[in-house]
Amino acid sequence: MQPGFTSLHLQGLILKQRRYEMRILLYSCTLVLLILTACSTSKNYLERSDADKALLDAVKKINKTTTYEKAVEAIPVLYNTIKTNHLARLSDLKQEKDPARWDKIIREYEALQDAYDAIINSDAAFRLVTPQSFSSELLDAREAAAGEYYDLGLQALGKQTRDDAKKAYSYFKKSEKYVPGYKDAKLKIQEALDSATVNVMINPVQDNSFFFNSSWGNAGYNYSNEYFQQTLVRELSNTNSRYPARFYTDWQARRDNIQPDWVIDLKLRNIDIPYYPSQDKYQRTSSAQVQLGTDTSGNPVYRTVYATVYITRASFTARANMDVSITDAKSGKSISYRSFSDSYRWQQESATYSGDSRALSSRDWELINNSGYGNPRKEDILNELYRKIYPQVKNNIIYAVDW
Repeated sequence: MQPGFTSLHLQGLILKQRRYEMRILLYSCTLVLLILTACSTSKNYLERSDADKALLDAVKKINKTTTYEKAVEAIPVLYNTIKTNHLARLSDLKQEKDPARWDKIIREYEALQDAYDAIINSDAAFRLVTPQSFSSELLDAREAAAGEYYDLGLQALGKQTRDDAKKAYSYFKKSEKYVPGYKDAKLKIQEALDSATVNVMINPVQDNSFFFNSSWGNAGYNYSNEYFQQTLVRELSNTNSRYPARFYTDWQARRDNIQPDWVIDLKLRNIDIPYYPSQDKYQRTSSAQVQLGTDTSGNPVYRTVYATVYITRASFTARANMDVSITDAKSGKSISYRSFSDSYRWQQESATYSGDSRALSSRDWELINNSGYGNPRKEDILNELYRKIYPQVKNNIIYAVDW
């Protein structure tokens, strides 16, 4: 060790050496990361699994950098691959008989045309490849698809059944999609819709429930019909543009001399309500601090006062079922049969008290002032039950008529 060279000097040199080595390592790691990133971003276009997208990316690249070697080399190869693959798939698809093949055929031609458009719109790419346009083949495929679906629609419409009219509607819609304005497809769409549209008569509610056959009497009979029959007809008719169906009450069908295709019967049954609500009694103690006055020093003097609250709770749970039957009026065949049920819980409390009224809370007074409760009206109970059952019935009808 040189004179004057201490261990502290040695430690300093070691630390400097370590810092230098760390900087070299950090620089090396950064350089490797940049190289890997560059390799990833410039990955050979020919190694990608999606040749269509690889071609579009390569064209975009040479539009920015016309001398980018990897893109220049890849574009001719990619275009030939795309053309070969799509034409091979087209050859297989044209052997199929299923009308659904047209969607696939058109997608193949669209892919070929996309490749053509990408190259023809790029000066740099066009210098590398002379692409082939498939626009006429694409138009021919659309025309052929529209024609085949139109003919299928005519065949289905001629069978004069609702199911076939629904098929015809779908076929004519496809024809119009492939070639807008194809022949008279728009008129045929409406014709198929009209042919598939059914006249649906909704009969009055048959009330076989507790109310109709008990001391409640039949006071709610008209209410049931208003809530279900008339409301269903009104709401479904307001949205009939969405559904291939026209809706009538039995009275409207007779008035307008409408022959229904379908008949809907609504049967209300098993409305179960105990004639007397069950009662539960319980009590609780209320207390409060009240000021009696002040002491000789002027400080307030308090005392705790008490009251006992006697509470009576009356309650019942109402339940109801409604059967919904949809029948073909001509054949008598059942189209749909469903049963829907729901429940409604009614509860009311009242109270009396003993003790010091100053101990009572505002909630206690609400119960005490509610001493004169009575059973709910039939219409109130029906309204709560119908409010829950009605949407289920309506959705069931919509499901049956819709396609």
